[in-house]
Amino acid sequence: MSGLSRRSLLRGAAALGVATPLLAACGVGGGSSAETANGANDVSGGFSWTKAKGESIKILQTPHPYQQSFQPLLKEFTALTGIDVHVDLVAEADYFTKLNTELAGKSGAHDVFMTGAYFIWQYGPPGWMENLTPWIENDAATSGEYDFEDIYEGLRTSTRWDFKTGSALGTGGQWAIPWGFETNVICYNKAAFDQKGIKPAETLDDLIQLAVDLTDRKKNQYGIAFRGSKSWATVHPGFMTQFSRQGGKDYSSADGKYKAEMNSSTAVDFTKKWIQLAKQAGPTSWTTYEYPDCTRDLGNGNALMVYDADSATYPKNKPGSSKEAGHLAWHPGPAGPGGNYATNLWTWSLAMNSASKKKLAAWLFIQWATGKEAMSSATKAAFADPTRKSVFDGAFKQTLGAFPGYLETFEKVIDQTKIQFTPQTHFFETTEDWAVALQDIYSGQDAQKRLDALAKDAEDKVNG
Repeated sequence: MSGLSRRSLLRGAAALGVATPLLAACGVGGGSSAETANGANDVSGGFSWTKAKGESIKILQTPHPYQQSFQPLLKEFTALTGIDVHVDLVAEADYFTKLNTELAGKSGAHDVFMTGAYFIWQYGPPGWMENLTPWIENDAATSGEYDFEDIYEGLRTSTRWDFKTGSALGTGGQWAIPWGFETNVICYNKAAFDQKGIKPAETLDDLIQLAVDLTDRKKNQYGIAFRGSKSWATVHPGFMTQFSRQGGKDYSSADGKYKAEMNSSTAVDFTKKWIQLAKQAGPTSWTTYEYPDCTRDLGNGNALMVYDADSATYPKNKPGSSKEAGHLAWHPGPAGPGGNYATNLWTWSLAMNSASKKKLAAWLFIQWATGKEAMSSATKAAFADPTRKSVFDGAFKQTLGAFPGYLETFEKVIDQTKIQFTPQTHFFETTEDWAVALQDIYSGQDAQKRLDALAKDAEDKVNG
C-alpha cells in the first residue's frame, strides 16, 4: 500500500461512500454473492497452461512499484500460455472510483483487477467478484505445483469471508489471491539510539516514555511519527496494530448484530495513551499526517521512530534515498499482555471480475502472477514482502542484510499478522469516523464520552 497514497485511497473510499445508494441496490450487506455462475466447473481434463491459448485478457491496475515490477514479466506469461495481456493503468486518485463503477455495471470490461482486502467487503456481497476457491480446488484449472498453502495463512484468511454478520475472516469464499503485503511495525533511527545507548521499547508504557525522552522541540526533533489525518488509513496501521496487541476489539457480535467495542475500558485506556503519545512525542501537525509525512520526517532525522508499514519505511534506508539512509533499523514494536504481537496488515491482491467472459484465461493469469516463479522474479525488481513463505525464505531473505532487524521483526510478527478488523460492509465510513474521534480527543474532548458516541453511531451504521 505504501506505493499508493492514503489520501488517494481515501478519495477512492469516499467515492464508494457517494455510491452508497447504488451499493445498497446491488445488495451490499446481504443477499447472494453468486449472482454470476462460477466458471471453474466448466474446466475439465488435465491441467495445461495453454488451455486458453489464443485468448486476450484485460487487467485493471493502478501504478505501484509491485505492479511495475511485474510489467516486464508479462511477455513470459504470454510465452507460457499463449494468452495476450492488456493492462490498463488508472491514476491512483481515480482508481477505486473507476473500479467501483465498472464492477457495478457488470460489463466485464476487465477480467482481473488489483484490490486491497478491505475492498472485498464492498465488492464481494453484491456478487461482483468471482469466488476463487473452486478454481484453486479444480485440478484441471490449477497446476499441481501452485501450492496455495505456501501463501502465509494470515493473508489467505484475510481475503476470505462469507459476508455474514459476525463471521470471522477465513470463512466463506476466497475472493482474491494475496500478491504483495506489508506488516505494521516500528522503524527507528539506530544511529541515534546507539549514540544515546538506548534500545527500542518492549511495552507500550515504555514506548511512551522513550518517545517523550527523545523529543526536543527546540531541535525540531520528536520521538515518534504515526498517522493522524481524518482517514480510515489513520486507524489501520500502527493504531490498529497496537490496539489489538493491548486487547482491543472494534466489534463483537451476537444475535446477528454487531456491538461496537471501541468504547470498552480497554479501548479507552489505550486511546488515551495513544493520544498522549501523539501530543507529547509526535509531530506538532499530527492531525494532517499521512504516511509520506511520517517517512519524510524519519528520513530527514526529525522523527526518531515511525510506527507504520515496513515497506513504507524500507526505502528510506537505501543509499542516497534520505539523509538518514543506512542509519535505520526495525523492531516489532511493543508486545501486548502475555507477549501478544497481533499485527494488522495491508495486502495488494488480484481478483477476478465475476462478469468476465474469459474466466479460465483470467484464472491462469492470477495463478501465474501469484505463483512462486513469477513472485521470485518480481521481488528482485521492487521491494514488497512476498506473500509466499518459500519466496521470502529464498533469495529475498538474502537482500535484507543491510536492513538491521527487518528479518527478525518479520519473523517475530508474521504468525500473528492478519487483518485485525472485524469485516463489515461500512468499513470505510465507520473507520474514518474513528479517525475523526481520535482527532477530537486530541483536541481535548473526553475520551470516554467521545468513544461512547462513536460506538453508538457505528452500531447504527453497521446494523442499519
